[in-house]
Amino acid sequence: MKRILLKLSGEALAGEKGFGFDEATCMGVAGQVKELVASGVQVGIVIGGGNFWRGRTSETIDRTRADEIGMLATVMNCIYVSEMFRHCGMAVKVMTPFECAGFTELFTKFGAVEALEKGTVVFFAGGTGHPYFSTDTGTTLRAIEIEAEGILLAKAVDGVYDSDPKLNPDAKRFDRISISEVVDRRLQVMDLSASIMCLENKMPLYVFALGEEGSIIRAASGDFNGTIITV
Repeated sequence: MKRILLKLSGEALAGEKGFGFDEATCMGVAGQVKELVASGVQVGIVIGGGNFWRGRTSETIDRTRADEIGMLATVMNCIYVSEMFRHCGMAVKVMTPFECAGFTELFTKFGAVEALEKGTVVFFAGGTGHPYFSTDTGTTLRAIEIEAEGILLAKAVDGVYDSDPKLNPDAKRFDRISISEVVDRRLQVMDLSASIMCLENKMPLYVFALGEEGSIIRAASGDFNGTIITV
């Protein structure tokens, strides 16, 4: 693949601490992405906000406001991780769908693609810019817009299972499954709206565990320990 969209979960970047950032984990991601960029792969990145905010936790907070807090959590994550990348010698750009003072640039498809073609790693922060849409939907939307060849989903688990492997020790992992089956079976890969967008726009996904050594590089090559979701 020559252009990918890498989705990182905020929780994965927090490591064993479960909150905030684990610098060693972030630097490990940076090292793998640097290797990909050096080989000619164009990399866009979306980061979830779960290491800071997990949606509305109290009925006293309006849903729209809660989602706005989540958007800002993803902005913080992208600024932090992009700085790790810059420290490793990569050119980076953080783009948001809303004005964010001097911290980020306003997203446009053509600005993002131009940066990617120059070898810049582009971080897409702030989700879609609207409430009621998750970072899964934001990931799929940006992947479609920049015409990525696939979405790499780096998770805490090593693929897609027929049930939660944390709760069911007999859960079966799929090496390959179609996006239509993911939608029909309501498998917890991405939220339903994001999965349907992938189905309609023929966007393949590669699901793998971030914690496995070299997992991002292997997923980008298609030869990895995880699940390929076909279109």
